[in-house]
Amino acid sequence: MTEDSLPTDILAHMIAINNVPPPPLRSIPRLKVRKTINYGQLNALCHIRGLESRRNSSLYLAAHDTFIKQYPQIFLHEKTVLPKVPQPVEKRKSDLQIDQKISQPVKSHNISLYLSEARGGPCINEGELSESKFQKFLDILKKLPVYRTIHEHNFVWKMLKNIPALTSQLRSEHLKILSKKVMSETWIKGSTVIGDDGLYIMLTGHARRRVKVFRSLIEEEDSIVSSISRESFLFDVDLKDSTVVEFYVPSKKLTVKKWGVFGSLEVRPDMDECERSIVTDDDCEILKIPTKEYEKLKLEKVKRENAQKLKLIRKCPFYEIWPTLSIYELVSLSTFKIFPPGHVLVESGDIISFVGFINSGYCNIYRNIVGLVDLSLKVKKIKKLVYMGKLKERESFGEISILLQSPFTCTIITGREVEMAIIEDKDILALDPITKELMIQTAKPTFGHLTEEDVKNEYIKKVQEKEWKYFKNKTIQGIFQSKGVLPGFGKWEHDWSTIPKNFKSSLITYT
Repeated sequence: MTEDSLPTDILAHMIAINNVPPPPLRSIPRLKVRKTINYGQLNALCHIRGLESRRNSSLYLAAHDTFIKQYPQIFLHEKTVLPKVPQPVEKRKSDLQIDQKISQPVKSHNISLYLSEARGGPCINEGELSESKFQKFLDILKKLPVYRTIHEHNFVWKMLKNIPALTSQLRSEHLKILSKKVMSETWIKGSTVIGDDGLYIMLTGHARRRVKVFRSLIEEEDSIVSSISRESFLFDVDLKDSTVVEFYVPSKKLTVKKWGVFGSLEVRPDMDECERSIVTDDDCEILKIPTKEYEKLKLEKVKRENAQKLKLIRKCPFYEIWPTLSIYELVSLSTFKIFPPGHVLVESGDIISFVGFINSGYCNIYRNIVGLVDLSLKVKKIKKLVYMGKLKERESFGEISILLQSPFTCTIITGREVEMAIIEDKDILALDPITKELMIQTAKPTFGHLTEEDVKNEYIKKVQEKEWKYFKNKTIQGIFQSKGVLPGFGKWEHDWSTIPKNFKSSLITYT
């Protein structure tokens, strides 16, 4: 840049700066008026006569006293709402009648539903499957499962729960998993649908089941063949020999309508033809639950159960040092079973029929003892059960009794609902000799450390506790009656659901 052009550039820059418009003016923000101050009362206080007078004058002192007295009035105080017991509002009779009318389910006037139910057919809740919901159900099923949203998967699951043919075969959690795999198939009129790879449910249209017919080729007049030839449907022919032919023809009596089912979830080679295949009379939408998805579901269930059994057996004290291969051998033989409360698993003197691994719940252990009962004229011996302990979760029993064929010395009764993995005695005896010897070395008899002396001492202790409790209650009751004290009729009444903490220390306990 030359020296002559420098002043010119400075002059141009100054002119550009002068041409820049000034920034826009900003308004001063307004003061927010507080809702807790009465500004009208404050204005009246500020204009009291005498406040502008001299400090020592009597008029100023009187105005100052008035200002101080009226100053608290400029603050607004919120009204405190005291709690009260809400009064129940009685409904009018008209409102109650309206509520009852709304709560009553609307019965359908479609007589075909009642006829189907009376004949033992599926009872579909028509209110749950309205036309709008059903159309939405069809639209969702036409999508691929990967393109459905979580809401659509849940909607399909809820609709499938209204079909008795599915709920009778599948549990709710299994049906929820399969609902994410189902799809709808469209079949045109006259199509033959073979249901050997899944369970099929008719959604729209009608169809007829196929039946197998055997006819001899030697007969000159065949009414069935002549009638079939005039039908518009196709049929299959299988030649067994030169004289007999098998026809698979649609039956006019066996029809499949909406919510009708054919096929099977499991592979069944011996399935009847009328249960396996149909011929469509109209364009039909058919829901398909693939067999392979159901097989996957069963395999996953077996894997989860085996993992649970492996964890359960490994946690039991007798099997903590067992090798994994030997535990897997026990896992393959075990099955889960649930026992109700109070169920006698084995009695004293019997050989148990299974080995049990407790997964949840507990079992009570009892020993037999001969007790003396003092009757009016004589003393009688009676067998009694003495409680000696309990078997808790992750404990096993029955190994020694089966392998050594030794009777149980105690009685085992479930304390509450117990879930356990059991292995039948025939499977235990069929194990290889190494596994059986390992089980004998690690397992111990259930409560085998108890002696007859221990059982007698425990029985005497229970009897003494019972007698002391009876004596204590009788003595206290006699004292109350002698002093005129009746329990439950005191001077003070307290509606306490539980005893307050500050009163628990002052309660009298008798030992």
